[in-house]
Amino acid sequence: MIKLSNLKAPLGYTEKTLRRMASEQLHIQDKDIQQVILLKKSVDARDKGDVHFVLTIAVAVSVPEDKIISKLRRGVQAVVMKPEPEEAPLPEVKFDFRPLVVGLGPAGLFAAWTLARAGAKPIVIERGRDVERREKDVKTFWGGGVFSPVSNVQFGEGGAGAFSDGKLTTGINDPRCSRALRTLYECGAPEEILYLAKPHIGTDKLPGVVKTLREKIVSLGGDVRFETRLEQLITEQGRVVGAVLVGPDGSKEMIQTGHVVLAVGHSARDTFEMLHALGVPMIRKPFSIGARIEHSQKMVDRSQYGSAAGHPALGAADYKLNVKLPTGRSAYTFCMCPGGSVVAAASEEGGVVTNGMSVFARDGENANSALLVGVEPEDFGGDDPLAGVRFQRTWEKLAFEMGGGNYHAPAQRVGDFLKNTPSKDAGDVEPTYRPGVTYTNLSKCLPEFVHETMREAIVRMDRQLHGFASPGALLTGVETRSSSPLRILRDENCQSELRGLFPCGEGAGYAGGILSAAVDGMRVAEAVLKA
Repeated sequence: MIKLSNLKAPLGYTEKTLRRMASEQLHIQDKDIQQVILLKKSVDARDKGDVHFVLTIAVAVSVPEDKIISKLRRGVQAVVMKPEPEEAPLPEVKFDFRPLVVGLGPAGLFAAWTLARAGAKPIVIERGRDVERREKDVKTFWGGGVFSPVSNVQFGEGGAGAFSDGKLTTGINDPRCSRALRTLYECGAPEEILYLAKPHIGTDKLPGVVKTLREKIVSLGGDVRFETRLEQLITEQGRVVGAVLVGPDGSKEMIQTGHVVLAVGHSARDTFEMLHALGVPMIRKPFSIGARIEHSQKMVDRSQYGSAAGHPALGAADYKLNVKLPTGRSAYTFCMCPGGSVVAAASEEGGVVTNGMSVFARDGENANSALLVGVEPEDFGGDDPLAGVRFQRTWEKLAFEMGGGNYHAPAQRVGDFLKNTPSKDAGDVEPTYRPGVTYTNLSKCLPEFVHETMREAIVRMDRQLHGFASPGALLTGVETRSSSPLRILRDENCQSELRGLFPCGEGAGYAGGILSAAVDGMRVAEAVLKA
């Protein structure tokens, strides 16, 4: 097949359009084209008067490919595609005791999937509930019901990513990325994740995908246990030899294992404390905090797409903004959710944490993203590895108190935030956060350097996205879980100084999103198989 890149396509293109473009670029007749496959698709909206798609396609032809390539005019981006290298078979390793995977977020899922495919029959534990019951618990809480510390946006099958936009973008260049995307597609994710430049699954489709992947793990001999928590690692002479697990009824069980994949996510604070007490090497790590900012999705569409806004082929527009201020501080938008909502994402009683999510259609009235300011270890107010956790808790508890002590979140209109005056009601944008918001002054539950940086950043970001500083836009806080506040150290073989412990994924400080966490899970599992 021949790969054609950087093709400009109109918003309303069809398969017939692709065939015509291929025949024109390759100087062949339509009858010589056997098949056209879309490999990559992105939006070019730099010129608001000419918003279009940029495509990469694969063309199967009935004439010699080398002759076609040799006759192409200069500037045409075409190459003969090489067959994708086959994935190296996983080694079948017999363990004295079954490996243990702790956590069933993206990293844990893909680590367990890799181990199961190698015949390792992993034991997989997740402190939260299965995705079906978890969905019910979260929706009950959002509706004003009781908060569950074991079944919430952070804890449960699928991890924090299960209640998000389901973005599958990453900056890493690793062949495991395509394998992870293919696996997600085979488990029920939309086919478009295989070719979109900015793929996403949506929080409405993610649960089914996660459940199917779990069922595949079980079908290969994996043992998945929900509402089961890692209480302690058992060690001898600097090596893991077992683990103490606490089950749903509070009973404890000691299992023997020499390999533990630790994929607990960034909110398993009690696990971090246990590891620190055990002497597992870990360090403080920079992260970010701030608030969710909501705008009208129509405003974002107009700003990004101009007169093309609303075209059915485009869908809801997104954005990604960042600024560096003269103070040396930086601010940026993160996890932008087109047509989405702000969600209650607490994992501990007495704290308020915000996050964002979108369903696959991204058809909500509002757009939201995290507006975050970088926090350095020097800002934590402590030198030990858990100082960042305490820093997070401080602001989450303040937000809980300012929200009214009932998991309502403190909120403020952007116009009032810029003036540093409390808000009394909503502006042009109605809040989507449930169970509800309390209008106040967000500055009182954010560090001074954070809210001062956010103010200047909002004004500067308005130059990048007109309308970003709209007085009627809404801020809801606080967002503190953008990434893990620590890193559990590991060597080039993904293993801790405590041998047999394999820190993995976002919680351990080695990933930053669904796809990168999935890739790290695969990488770590491969290391376990070689250990």
